[in-house]
Formats: sequence, structure tokens, C-alpha cells
Amino acid sequence: MPYVSSASPPSPPAPSPTPFAADEIAAADARLAPWPQSPWPAPLRLDDGRRPNPLFTILPVSALAIGLVLLVAVAVILVMTRRAKPRLAMDATSSVNGDGKPGAPSSSCGSSVLGNPHNARCYAAAAAGCLYGGGRLGPLPLGLSVVQPRRSRGAQVFTYRELERATDGFSEGNVLGRGPCGVVYLGRLGDGTPAAIKRLQLDLRRQGEREFRVEVDLLSRMHSPNLVGLLGYCADQSHRLLVLEFMPNGSLKSHLHPGDGHPQQEPLKTPLDWRTRLGIALDCARALEFLHEHSSPAVIHRDFKCSNVLLDHNYRARVSDFGTAKVGSNKANGQVVTRVLGTTGYLAPEYASTGKLTTKSDVYSYGVVLLELLTGRVPVDTQRPPGQHVLVSWALPRLTNRERLVQMVDPALKGQFIVKDLVQVAAIAAMCIQTKAEYRPLMTDVVQSLIPIVKKSPVMSCSSTPVRPVQHVVYMSPLKRGSAGDMS
Repeated sequence: MPYVSSASPPSPPAPSPTPFAADEIAAADARLAPWPQSPWPAPLRLDDGRRPNPLFTILPVSALAIGLVLLVAVAVILVMTRRAKPRLAMDATSSVNGDGKPGAPSSSCGSSVLGNPHNARCYAAAAAGCLYGGGRLGPLPLGLSVVQPRRSRGAQVFTYRELERATDGFSEGNVLGRGPCGVVYLGRLGDGTPAAIKRLQLDLRRQGEREFRVEVDLLSRMHSPNLVGLLGYCADQSHRLLVLEFMPNGSLKSHLHPGDGHPQQEPLKTPLDWRTRLGIALDCARALEFLHEHSSPAVIHRDFKCSNVLLDHNYRARVSDFGTAKVGSNKANGQVVTRVLGTTGYLAPEYASTGKLTTKSDVYSYGVVLLELLTGRVPVDTQRPPGQHVLVSWALPRLTNRERLVQMVDPALKGQFIVKDLVQVAAIAAMCIQTKAEYRPLMTDVVQSLIPIVKKSPVMSCSSTPVRPVQHVVYMSPLKRGSAGDMS
């Protein structure tokens, strides 16, 4: 038997490994390498039957939406900024209160006013407080906000030399009136426009300075057919002048009391007739209604009298002289406590005794002017017999007596009036001069009471009392202010 070895047969030789290409090795290493650090989640392949990661759909859409919102917000901010720029000049003084400090640099506003577009820009700066051109003098006395002007032509900034030429060197022959606060001259501007140029006197207490600021601030913003318009002003160095609309028929005082306080003025030959007096009464009532009812808070004139009522070529009345005006309170009664200013005979009793000023103080002054229109007398006349020195105390008991009322009518009317209308106007006057302020009517009520009287007058057509255009509301911020002066 042949020998058989117990050892296992040798295994066949192992095959040699097949060499890999370099690119295959690199691909295998890339598959085995970990995912790189990334803020975005790793995508899932679609060939394995699973859905893709939803974040890859949400995040790009969210980023696009946020970008669009930011673009819209930037566009809105740009539009609002551009719209607000033209109003900066008007609204810059809306948060300013108090009296400014005296003293001002010379005006650098254009040397030529008429026909120079620079003046429009200069006045826009003046409304923001740059009354003196290159530098700001401090806050204006009144803080007012948006008002839409009625006139297309704004107030202009004049130089002293221009106004000096307009008045022929402030000639005495051009004097229209004098008062404690200055002189009013008749002038003719470069374009031929007649104007009343009010030259203020600056005293040591700077009362004229404050009156100048108040009048410029008010008249450049408040526009009514029953208020005297401001054409421009001058604030060169120490000169303060107001350029106002010229009223060819002068003041109401010069018609009712000719020569009183103005010896150089010749008495008018023809006195005011009844229909003209009714129209003046209605115009004055509308002016005060605008100040009281169409402003918030109300503006109190504080020196309403017949010398501050001016008449145009049609004898339509306009109220002037706002140097002592006061902005009322936002409280329910609108009461302001201030020092007493005004003219004797026109002051309301509560204001003269306590300094408490309300719109009803102007109502009392209006009642005194209404008595002057009816009687032709001055408020205080010491030349008359005892008991007749003060117009209000003499007229009040007669206003409710028909026979005595007819006897107290101005003799210059020569009986040319309607008794029924006289009784109704006297009743309005009696309510306005009541001793207690709460018994006096609102100026709106006075206007509504006078309108039917004026319209039904047989000698006065309805066209002579046109319906006034809608007047814009003026918003103001109250402040404390005091000034003096009485321009007759």
C-alpha cells in the first residue's frame, strides 16, 4: 500500500491584487471623508427614494421676502423725508415758546426784494426763526404749526434803504398816524404797490421788538379777508418796520371821531351812513370770530378798538395791530392770567381788575365799538356832563328802552336808519358789554345775529356782504408774553 502523507495539500497561490487608478482612489477617499462644516444642512439624495430637506425651500424664500421688506421700508422713508423737507420752514417754530432775547445782527436777506427769487427762500428761513437773515435771534414769541395760506404772495423781506426810498425818506408828508409804539407812513413799493409802513420804536425794555415779532409771526400765518395783510417786514440792524396793506379810507376812528387825536387830519365831510356801519360791525365780528373760533387755541386780540379797525376802498373793515395779541389757554375756559394791557374804555371789567384774559374780553371790547357805531361817542369823554363820561355806563340802561335808544343815536345819521334794525343791534351790544363774562355771547353768535340784519337792509345789497371763503384752522401753542403799545 503506498504511503500517503497526512499533511494537507498545499493551497493554490493567492492572486495578486489588481492595481487601482489614482482617480478611483481619490473618489473613494472623498466618499469616506466626513461632511464639511457648513451652516446649511446636508442635502439628501433623491435617488434613494427619500424626500429632499424642506429647509432648502423655506430658507431662500424667507431671505427673499426679508430683502423685499427692507427695500420697501427704505423707499417709504425716502419718500416721507422728501415730503417733510418743504414743511420744515413752517413747522420749525411749532415747539418754540417764550420771548426772544433782544438784539439782532444785521439782515443778510437779499438786497433787492422785488423780482429776486432769493427773497422767497429768505422768508421761508424767517418763518423758521431767521427773522434777521444770516443768524437766528432766538425763538419767536408765538409757536404755530401748519396753516395753509390764502394768498399766493408771501411776505417779503425788505431792506431799510428800500423802505426809506418808498416813503421819500420817511417824509412827514407821508405820515398816516402816530402812536406810542411808532409812526405809520404811506409808501409806494418798487412795483408801484401802495403800502402802510409801520416804523416801530425800540425802547430800553424792548417792547417794540416783541411786538414786531408777534405781529410778523401772526400776520404771516393767519390769513382772513377781515384781517390786514402783511406784505413784508424789515429787520436791518436796529430798524424794525412792518409793511402792511394800505387801507385808503383810514381807520374807523377817523370817521367816527374826526380830528380826535389827529389835529392835522381834516374832518371828513360825509359821515358813515347806516348801511356802512352795519357792514363794518359784521366785518369786525367776523374778524374776531376767526381769531376765536378758527384758531386752536384761540387768539385774543387784547386791544380791539375803533382805531385798530381799518377801512378799504369799499369801506370793508379789517382788524389790525396784533402787537399785544395773546394766545389763549387749552383749558376749558381758555383763561390766561397776564398783566393788563390795552386802552382805557375798552377793557373788560374782569380783565382790568384781575388780569384774567379770555376771548370774552374781546367780546366786551367789540360791544364798546358797536356802541361807538351807534352813538358816535368816544368810550371815555370827560368833557361831557356828569354821568356821561363813560360810554358803557351811560348807554347800557338806554339800550333796552326804545324811546331813549332812538335819542342816543349818532346825530350825524340825521335819522336815516331803520328803527327795527337799531333795536336788534342795540340788543347785541347790550349782551356784549355785560359785566359778567359768562353772560356775553360768542362771536359766532354775534355774526349769525348780524347777518340777517345786514342782508335785509333795503339800501344794502347781498353782494356787499359776500360769503367768506372757508378759513383754515391755525394751531398754536400757548405761551406767556407781555408787551405794551397803542397804535392809534
